[in-house]
Amino acid sequence: MNQAVPFTTAETSALHDALREIVADGATPGGVVVCGTAAGDRTARSAGVVSPFTGPGTPDADTVYDIASLTKVTATWPLVGRAVDAGLLELDTPVREFLPVMDGPMPSAEATVRQLLSHTCGLRVATRLDLYDLTERPLHELICRELMENLPGTHRYINRGYILLGLALAHVHRQPLDELAADLWAELGMEDTAYGPVEQSPRVAPTERHDGHDRLWGAVHDENAAVMGGVAGHAGVFAPAADLATYAEHLLAGDGSPLGRWFRAGLVPQAEIEPGLQRGLGWILAAGGAVAYHHGFTGTSLHLAPATGRYVVIATNAIHNGAASRTRITPLRELALKTLAAG
Repeated sequence: MNQAVPFTTAETSALHDALREIVADGATPGGVVVCGTAAGDRTARSAGVVSPFTGPGTPDADTVYDIASLTKVTATWPLVGRAVDAGLLELDTPVREFLPVMDGPMPSAEATVRQLLSHTCGLRVATRLDLYDLTERPLHELICRELMENLPGTHRYINRGYILLGLALAHVHRQPLDELAADLWAELGMEDTAYGPVEQSPRVAPTERHDGHDRLWGAVHDENAAVMGGVAGHAGVFAPAADLATYAEHLLAGDGSPLGRWFRAGLVPQAEIEPGLQRGLGWILAAGGAVAYHHGFTGTSLHLAPATGRYVVIATNAIHNGAASRTRITPLRELALKTLAAG
């Protein structure tokens, strides 16, 4: 890793201004941005409130958010890397080899671990686990027996691929996914990161009201993860911005650690998403590969610039004000990308 490039006051101020603007626009009740480097330098800025329903408190780097699809890159993706290193998974082997034995045709089980990681597996895009009869067959069989929607190789963002990876990890380790992840996070010093449900408190950011029921608070927002009891390979994790910053520092540590080496492997393009954007193993690659990032549906993001050792964490509960509101945090995400790409 090259020497980390610190953020300037102008850069952190611009990101703080962008955060305050999206809060003022009603995109989210509040949020936190952490700008940091692999060397451990951090600047945290916040705006707004955790939620008008939980009191007037301003969020900070320790406020816990439902990070939604950041689960893919903070739980499933690093655990796959560990399993590959241990010889428990192989990137170019069909996932069926790492799941309980299945009888009969299982077309979707032919997707490889690499294809599942890179969203090039060809599996069905729409995922409605609430429509499955889980009393008939186990979930991995219900997914694997389905026909693929297209030939593997084309990029399509697919949650069920990471659901299968989570199930495969639990099978090859003979240990539940949430326990595997908890062990990983403990090693990395991510003390407040966990699969839900988490205890309701003023430091936990609520998300959205579902179908007229009470607002979700400490329970996973993703409906498919909820069907799975809150523990899934694609969603279900809760974390504060401070822990995501700690995670970013480990990723940017370079070849000196297994996780750093796995991150480097994740930066190799696997498929084009659109002109100017590639998909690596898990991560979206932008600015000619200078920036790797991932978003969470609820309003979270993690952006990393390997060459400069810099990162930006965005933690909001933009879904709090409804699904339409969450897209209004785009200016903040775009500025994070632009800042790291320029840097």
